[in-house]
Amino acid sequence: MTHPALTPGAVAVVTGGASGIGLAAAKKFASLGLRVCIVDLGADRLARAREAVVAVAKGGDADVMTSETDVSRVEALVALEDAVTARFGGTNVLMNNAGIGPRSTVLGPWESFSRTLEVNLYGVIHGTQVFVPRMLERGLAGLVINTGSKQGITTPPGNPAYNVSKAGVKVFTEALEHELRNTPGCQIRAHLLIPGFVFTELTASGRTEKPAGAWTPEQTIDFMMERLGQNEFYILCPDNEVPRELDERRILWAAGDIVENRPPLSRWHPDFAEAFKTFASAKK
Repeated sequence: MTHPALTPGAVAVVTGGASGIGLAAAKKFASLGLRVCIVDLGADRLARAREAVVAVAKGGDADVMTSETDVSRVEALVALEDAVTARFGGTNVLMNNAGIGPRSTVLGPWESFSRTLEVNLYGVIHGTQVFVPRMLERGLAGLVINTGSKQGITTPPGNPAYNVSKAGVKVFTEALEHELRNTPGCQIRAHLLIPGFVFTELTASGRTEKPAGAWTPEQTIDFMMERLGQNEFYILCPDNEVPRELDERRILWAAGDIVENRPPLSRWHPDFAEAFKTFASAKK
């Protein structure tokens, strides 16, 4: 089943759309006949992305626009929304996907936290608060898809700024969907995309070939489209290394740290290594 917002002539805005998951989403939307605005930083990157999206767009060049926009600046998103409305008449699908992942430590430089939070979390909040009111005013079917991360749920050690930002995206998107579904007459739904291991600029770490365990961005978006058709809020993606069953056990164990009052991040604590191994392999 196709979501009613994903119909020919509808308008999709994709932040972080010049590469990776965002570009795969922009191409998918365009191939379905949607008009698409690709949002990112870097004129050359946007030009290459536009060419790729135009190649599959049902309406060709006229159905694709680009915008070099810093999602961390709310005034830039206000200008973006105005531009999309002027060009296409409004927005039906908003995909808040822009994200960065510089390394961080808890006691490291503040800049590592501030920039990550500004883009990954405030970019989602800004995009939602700027676009959704006008989407509601139009009274049409709509979608808000926010790209989260498993790291915002199980919060593994290694990059706390990224984890904090994606945990915030999860909480914000849950609250958004709750408000939307309790708004009389609202036809807009929110969804949390939770990618697995996907080979993108963000995860490449200098590699030029996709690791065997990773999915491609296209696989991730195909999975997302399938789950949108089933109206799933939590779009929890597997990959070639981790099946859904293992993700579920990891998520349950993380929640169990609170319920059982174990040490935080006990999955990585040597005293709990064997217990987690047993738990992860157990049948539900």
